[in-house]
Amino acid sequence: MLNQKKIIVVLPAYNAAATLEATYREIPFDIVDEVVLVDDASSDETTEVAKNLGIRNIIIHQKNKGYGGNQKTCYDKALSLGADIIIMLHPDYQYTPKLIPSLASLIASGVYPVAIASRILGNGALKGGMPLYKYIFNRILTLIQNLMLGQKLSEYHTGYRAFSAEVLRKINYEANSDNFVFDNQMLVQIFNAGYEIAEITCPTKYFEEASSINFTRSLSYGMGVIGTCFSYWLQKSGIMKFDIFKFNT
Repeated sequence: MLNQKKIIVVLPAYNAAATLEATYREIPFDIVDEVVLVDDASSDETTEVAKNLGIRNIIIHQKNKGYGGNQKTCYDKALSLGADIIIMLHPDYQYTPKLIPSLASLIASGVYPVAIASRILGNGALKGGMPLYKYIFNRILTLIQNLMLGQKLSEYHTGYRAFSAEVLRKINYEANSDNFVFDNQMLVQIFNAGYEIAEITCPTKYFEEASSINFTRSLSYGMGVIGTCFSYWLQKSGIMKFDIFKFNT
């Protein structure tokens, strides 16, 4: 716990057997209370590795539900366990778990309700091996999103995030896509609900076992991101209403 806040780390896993142990070993259990791993129908030994590590909260999808679908299960489980702070960490060891205390403290102190780890602040992205086309794609999309949303994030595409339970209970993340655009839909929902988002700088590592989407899927993702921003603009303008911007009661 931190400031009497229960902290749960969720690991949306898919074929993460090769990297899960390295990720898990760096989690700071002096403040993290529990870990939830959701295995999205992996074809490798992800679940077996998780059991050997002693992870108690393991959920196995019998059919692959996609990256967004995996996160929905992660957050549902974390909230059911009474989490006050939920930290989403990829188990592919692309992001260091050593930043968990920094992310958690921003929320536990009451300064921010959401915090994300940015690869763009500083020189973490290219130094860590991010392909140049991905870096350029990231920067262009982020510029477009900031203009459309009226925000100033350094990036919207990190997979390392921390949320207060209040935020997750309020936004309608269940209405989001089950694919990769889920992450961006969540951030737009958070802004729509009037919450602010903090950023900290984060190193990253690109290597063979780290998860990454190919160029074709990156283009599809980019179109989904812009579509989400446009939906937000239509919602704010009162032209149309969208289910993803409804609030839970």
